[in-house]
Amino acid sequence: MSSSNSLSVAVLPGDGIGAEVMGPCLEVIDAVTSRVGDISLSFKEVPAGAACYRDHGEALPKETLEEVRNADAILLAAMGMPDIRYPDGTEIAPQLDIRFELDLYAGVRPVRSIPGVPGPLSDPRAQALDFVLIRESTEGLFASHGKGTIEDNRIARDTMEITREVSEKLFDFSFNLARKRKAAGHEGRLTCVDKANVFTSFAFFRSIFDERAAENNDLIADYAYVDAMALNLVRNPWVYDVAVTENMFGDILSDLGAALIGGMGMAPSADVGDEHAVFQPCHGSAPDIVGSGKANPTAMFLSAGMMLEWLADKHDRPAYGKAGALLTAAVDKAFAAGNLLPFELGGESGTTDVTNAVIAAVDQVCDEMDLG
Repeated sequence: MSSSNSLSVAVLPGDGIGAEVMGPCLEVIDAVTSRVGDISLSFKEVPAGAACYRDHGEALPKETLEEVRNADAILLAAMGMPDIRYPDGTEIAPQLDIRFELDLYAGVRPVRSIPGVPGPLSDPRAQALDFVLIRESTEGLFASHGKGTIEDNRIARDTMEITREVSEKLFDFSFNLARKRKAAGHEGRLTCVDKANVFTSFAFFRSIFDERAAENNDLIADYAYVDAMALNLVRNPWVYDVAVTENMFGDILSDLGAALIGGMGMAPSADVGDEHAVFQPCHGSAPDIVGSGKANPTAMFLSAGMMLEWLADKHDRPAYGKAGALLTAAVDKAFAAGNLLPFELGGESGTTDVTNAVIAAVDQVCDEMDLG
């Protein structure tokens, strides 16, 4: 990691539309950081993904892993292609390997409505959603990644693993986020999403949650079974503040959350550990639209905003937090004008349209914010 005033970012465009949204994202980062000042970032692009595996026999070269390990932050666009797979039939997913290698146990999935972006729910409260789903990202059912077995072509097994060490860190991270949000005017409530009524592993998960809740009694702690949570995220998602869950449950629920705010193209994410963090849009490589100019870069932009804010906290550099806030505000401003509607929402705003509108909004928003 950087020892100078400059902070380093490992850039992984990956596959499909990855490069198509990463380039514009770097332009937007430059636009906001140049307006804020007192920021120095260096970017280094490194290879990984399905095309890398196809061409070189490695999805995550050791040189790339070393670069991401030494970087101050990791910005990742999209990885994997349906027609390029490992011999066991699974897709190429080095982003999972990075999570395991760097112990990125907290998958942060904000579910925040963007002004002017239509969602599927008609209730006016659904137009102002603002909650966070935290998905444990290194164990749970995903602990079996690459380790599943098939016996005599009759029985296939993948094993779920939940440990005290990771669960304690996950819940502490989640309570701290709920506390930070409470200071910003949110409820300060953390919901544990599990299936503790059926599975021993989830009963264990909940018992650790209760232990950590007892040490965070300034916040509200409650529970939801995952099936009820899926129902409630459609029926009344506005009641939630922060929710934390196991890896597979979080994988599914985060897509549901993305649908509530307009789809995967609007949904940013981060995978955070004690020392490292990866920031990436929730969407995949979308091979069906590669080269068409239809890729929506919004989730990539918002993920970069999360990266800037994380760097501010990690390195105690307030200017980076201001840049992150400016980036997010510029996205909101661009869509609130009512002239943007990405293709996946039935509109005709392509990658260039969204990028130009957000960069223009940076200038419009900058003078409205206190950047001093």
